[in-house]
Formats: sequence, structure tokens, C-alpha cells
Amino acid sequence: MQPLLTVRNLTKFYGTICACDRISFNLYPGQVLGIIGESGSGKSTLLSAIAGQLPVDKGELLYQNRSGEILNLRELPEAKHRGLMRSEWGFVQQNPRDGLRMNVTAGANIGERLMTIGARHYGNIRTEAMHWMTEVEIPGDRMDMLPRTFSGGMQQRLQLARVLVTYPRLVLMDEPTGGLDVSVQARLLDLIRSLVRNLHLSVVLVTHDIGVVRLLAHRLMVMQQGQVVESGLTDQVLDDPQHPYTQQLVSATLTP
Repeated sequence: MQPLLTVRNLTKFYGTICACDRISFNLYPGQVLGIIGESGSGKSTLLSAIAGQLPVDKGELLYQNRSGEILNLRELPEAKHRGLMRSEWGFVQQNPRDGLRMNVTAGANIGERLMTIGARHYGNIRTEAMHWMTEVEIPGDRMDMLPRTFSGGMQQRLQLARVLVTYPRLVLMDEPTGGLDVSVQARLLDLIRSLVRNLHLSVVLVTHDIGVVRLLAHRLMVMQQGQVVESGLTDQVLDDPQHPYTQQLVSATLTP
């Protein structure tokens, strides 16, 4: 099977600090890759570099699009990269306010992304927005309300609907449950897991929470100081960690 996304020797410097040191992995269709590590490990830098939000110093980023064409993302013109992010890719921000337009209605937030890929029929756009609000468990009568009137958990679900309405093949998630209380986190994680399975999404998931990757990720990469110190199937890495840093992370979650 051809990888959906291939990252080879991706390297990113901030001055003399190497934030990402020769990172490599393949992501396959329908697979969730979890990336964990403490603050400053380089995991968010890696996600931003994949998304094209940061320039990369060295390495390859290859993506197979819907047509089967292999795109070199580092050489892709800016306009084509923006089009990719609007259609085949999605980015779920840690703070949903960064991924939503807070001054337009919930329905408009979802419909706006449809319009960027050519949808123009108002009735169809509104019907599709209602469908996705239902999919992420937001009551339909909230469609014409502003996101700032929503709870944090509902804002995050709205951001998911906005991202998923174009049926992306690859979704990048940056701490999607960060800042939410435990009960809201659990509900959101169940929703994400269901959507990933039903839509056959490929996901790169960055988090510091081992519980999140254990629930969602098929494969796991552990980062420390810009390097991948351990990787493999999620259960294998977490149940039998080999690297001292991974052992430390797992042990910390088991300590009351």
C-alpha cells in the first residue's frame, strides 16, 4: 500500500537549536499516528512544518493526492498548498477559537469552508452544515448562533465539523482535547474515534496525554529534544517502553 504521507529526514532549526532532527515516518490511509512528548520536544513544530506553516531546513514531505499523484510539498506553489489545506487536508487547533471565525454563525463557519471549494447553492450549503452539526452532536437550533455563545467542548466539536465538511483525507490535530475538563474530553475523544473510523481518516495527532494516544492512535512516536527516541505500535510502545524517556512518561501517568 502506498503511504498517504511520507516524511523523510525532516529537520528544522531555530537559530542553533534543532527543533526537529531528521524526523522520518510513513502515514497510511485510515491510520492515526500519535506524537507525544513534553513541552519543547518538537512535536508541535513538526506538525506546523507538515502543515506548511513553518519553512523546513532539510528533508522531504511527500503526499499522495486524491488523483494518485505524488506531491512534493516543499516544492508546491503557495496557491496549490492553500487549496490542499482547504480540500484534502484539515487542521484542528488546540484552541478552537484559532480554528473558527468567532464573528459569524456556527452554520456559516461550516458553510464557509464548503464555499472555498466551489459550493454556491445556499440551500445545499445550509443542509450540509446542518448534517455536520448533527454528526458532531451540536443541536440544530444552534446553527444561527455565534460560536462565542458555545461551551469550549462545543466550540471544539464545531471546529471538527468545519474541518470535516470537505471530507479531507488527512487531518492534523494539535492537542484537540487540551483545556477541556475530563468529562468533556472523554465525550470528545469518543466522537473523534467514531469519526476517524467511519470516515477512514488519516490523522497526525500531537498530544502530551498518553490516554489520548492510547485511545486514538494506531502507531506512536515519542519525541524528546527534537528527536524521535521511540516509535512503533501504540500498545507495544506504551505497554513495554524501551527508552528511558518513554518509561518516564508512562510511569508518570501511572503515579497517583
